Amino acid sequence: WNLRDELKSQYSKENGLPQQKLIYEVMLRIINQDIPQEMVNKNEYQWNPVENKIFKDGKETAFQPEPNTRYKYLLDNFLAMKDVDPFTPYYPTYISRQFDDDMEMPQEKVEELFISLVSSPTIKKVAELIKKRLGRDLQPFDIWYDGFKTRSTLSEDFLNQSTKTKYPNTQALKNDLPNILVKLGYNPEKAKFISDKIEVDASRGAGHAWGAEMKSEKARLRTRVGKDGMNYKGYNIAVHEFGHNVEQTLTLHNVDNYFLKGVPNTAFTEAWAFIFQKRDLELLGIKEDNPNKEHLMALDNFWASYEIMGVSLVDMNVWKWLYKNPKATPEQLKQAVIDIAKEVWNKYYAEIFGIKDQPILAIYSHMIDYPLYLSAYPIGHLIEFQIEKNVVNKNLADEMVRMCSQGSLTPDIWMKKAVGNVVSTQPMIEAAEEALKFVN
Repeated sequence: WNLRDELKSQYSKENGLPQQKLIYEVMLRIINQDIPQEMVNKNEYQWNPVENKIFKDGKETAFQPEPNTRYKYLLDNFLAMKDVDPFTPYYPTYISRQFDDDMEMPQEKVEELFISLVSSPTIKKVAELIKKRLGRDLQPFDIWYDGFKTRSTLSEDFLNQSTKTKYPNTQALKNDLPNILVKLGYNPEKAKFISDKIEVDASRGAGHAWGAEMKSEKARLRTRVGKDGMNYKGYNIAVHEFGHNVEQTLTLHNVDNYFLKGVPNTAFTEAWAFIFQKRDLELLGIKEDNPNKEHLMALDNFWASYEIMGVSLVDMNVWKWLYKNPKATPEQLKQAVIDIAKEVWNKYYAEIFGIKDQPILAIYSHMIDYPLYLSAYPIGHLIEFQIEKNVVNKNLADEMVRMCSQGSLTPDIWMKKAVGNVVSTQPMIEAAEEALKFVN
């Protein structure tokens, strides 16, 4: 996560390209598992990831590559989930349990949904626009292009100073939660009710949200807070996690039957987190005057979906491969993941980026420690987009309470009641086409 977010943050800098290329080399070393084991969780050496050499006291030192640890974790997850299969006859594979049972969306339907966007002719048009805005040919890591956001015109130093001054510690963020909710349209009483049920913790990782299971307990919001305060990256993640927490609180306390608490699946809570995160500058009091704001948001959502849908296709195909090859070794699995990532890249990305055989879609750590979770993000982007269209000229807080009070209905019924239509890529594609007429 932090490698990706650091790479994305470089788009706001004049000299960000060399750092992005360096991070990309690190990512490739991780995917290929030729990252020096001496560099993992240690600070004794310096590393040149381009040449893959390590140094101590200025002298080059021999090293051992990490022994496919990454893929051993993935394989162990598969074997553990496969051991459950005999005990769930209605959902005889983990793939079935994750999609048919947990998400209540068939895997084949989800895959078709993603392919309908990543193979859309609109992708090439948006890519040409990004190429013009960057003033260079696209690089593989431009799947994370972040320049459609208004914040891309603001310096990282300015944003960091703003957040560090406002949030020197976790308590400052905790104290400000009611104010954030009021800015989003909640009345002070409801804002206090929700924020009183959320605790803020400093995180060693990127950030996380964890909901309460009973009404007497609190949800947890975790984000990075440095010694000198919360930088913009930590704040941006905190707003995302806060979106989860607000949804978790509403769907626990506002649903009329405890057994219907929550949302249909994790994609729906991701949608609310994205909706909050998108408003991070507004919540900081930084006004966005760009007349093309809505069109830029449409393009940002479209490109982000293009990226994460490809990642999700890799994730799904890896699990299909595992079920066909249950006795695979970590080395064989590594090669399969890399081959699948390149195959998806060559099919949906190579023509757009002008480069073949890139394994970058295999980098996500979610694939390693959150089995088959990645599909929740792109479905979340689709839901987010449809909700955003529905709340135009309405009070976001009132609409969020209305939608979240439905509880965990099946996805299509929830969406029809919330926005009048099922989950679809078409509204996002149409909005991107419209945005291309205004944004240059």
